[in-house]
Amino acid sequence: MSNFPAERAEPPREGLRVYLKPRVLGMLFLGFSAGLPLLLVGGTFSAWLKDIGVELAAIGFLSWVGMAHSIKVLWAPFIDRAALPLLTSWFGRRRAWMLLAQCIIAAGLFGMAVTDPRDNLQFVAFCAVLVAFGSATQDVAIDAYRVEAEAKHRQAAMAATYVTGYRVALLIAGAGALHLANMDSWTLAYGGMALLMGVGVITTLIISEPEVEVTQSTYALEQRVQDYLANTVHQGWRRDMTAWFIGAMVCPFAEFFQRYGKVALLILAFIATFRISDIFMGVMANPFYLDLGFSKAEIANIAAAFGLGMTLLGAALGGLLVARYGIAPIMLLTAFMAPATNLTFAWLAFIGPETYGLVLAIVADNITGGLAVSVFIAYLSSLTNTAYTATQYALFSSLMTLPGQFAAGFTGLLAANVGWVSFFVLTAFTGVPAIILAALLIRKAHPDTLRRPGID
Repeated sequence: MSNFPAERAEPPREGLRVYLKPRVLGMLFLGFSAGLPLLLVGGTFSAWLKDIGVELAAIGFLSWVGMAHSIKVLWAPFIDRAALPLLTSWFGRRRAWMLLAQCIIAAGLFGMAVTDPRDNLQFVAFCAVLVAFGSATQDVAIDAYRVEAEAKHRQAAMAATYVTGYRVALLIAGAGALHLANMDSWTLAYGGMALLMGVGVITTLIISEPEVEVTQSTYALEQRVQDYLANTVHQGWRRDMTAWFIGAMVCPFAEFFQRYGKVALLILAFIATFRISDIFMGVMANPFYLDLGFSKAEIANIAAAFGLGMTLLGAALGGLLVARYGIAPIMLLTAFMAPATNLTFAWLAFIGPETYGLVLAIVADNITGGLAVSVFIAYLSSLTNTAYTATQYALFSSLMTLPGQFAAGFTGLLAANVGWVSFFVLTAFTGVPAIILAALLIRKAHPDTLRRPGID
């Protein structure tokens, strides 16, 4: 199958009116629900543990709870195919899984709020795992909903409102939680975050379930599965289970490799390396700020609040640049800039707790991060087939985070042994493979020629 189908007629330009579309507007609140739990088992969680005296090595290992986001592809096929009792018939397959995940996240955050890690670190870790798996499941369902709910010409608007809501949630879960902890306690901080998951629950109850289109080529792939099963010796439940397994677990990956051939391996390798340098150093960011001598208030105001503004600026700039120049050049630019900005943190470690140094480092890192989010969401969305949205998008987003998230578990040991300056220099070098792969990908399968089957 050709990777580069004929161009289709451009849809009418809607301008700013696109942001008044109900599903586009709804992504603002779903983005908030998706972003809220991330730091609560990541940067804010590590700051909490550092604040009460947990050693760096333990903080690094506990960051592995975030690997749930990196392995969510393992259960994404169930989200594509499995029906939840009552919930699916009431709300539809995407909204049912969103609602279940949101309730799990809220329960896990409440468990963390009422437990002191110094008394029962194991239970806090268990609750963090619960939050992480609920968050990863919610991400799968929301990502699938976002790709399916609107056509490609509205995907940039969907991504923009999603990122805005997501980053506001990061501000609240970062700066907000730190301020609450500074004024009162970590119990109040995490209890308040559990209540805020109600934003996602209410939004899920209000939005409508998207309709899914399936291409003839996808039907042909599924028909080959049916033809195979017609000749199998299995009968009854064994045949039904085999059919479900092949349809849910095999067809999404077979369709992707059928569509792109050998280039699929290059695409997956690039996705796996694109954010390594950013994730690798991210876990140690708050411990680094605290260790350097910045106060929790400074971290909240500069790294979190000011950083949010820089990220949204980068995302908006990314949307404009992608619209003007396409995905490919901006993807290559951000592949280079992401590891380069790690060097600004090495410089900050060298000069010490200077406010201007923290501001400059945050400007460089967060604007680059915003650019990367815009271009990468557009790229990953262009790779999916809406018949298998949850599974394929989960594969891409899992590969995007898994290598860096695994390596992040050792960052505490690395930072403790080599020092902060060398630590950030080393993390910069981890971004070199992504630069090379981005250049190869532009030559082999130019991102701006890709079309989503069944929609574009």
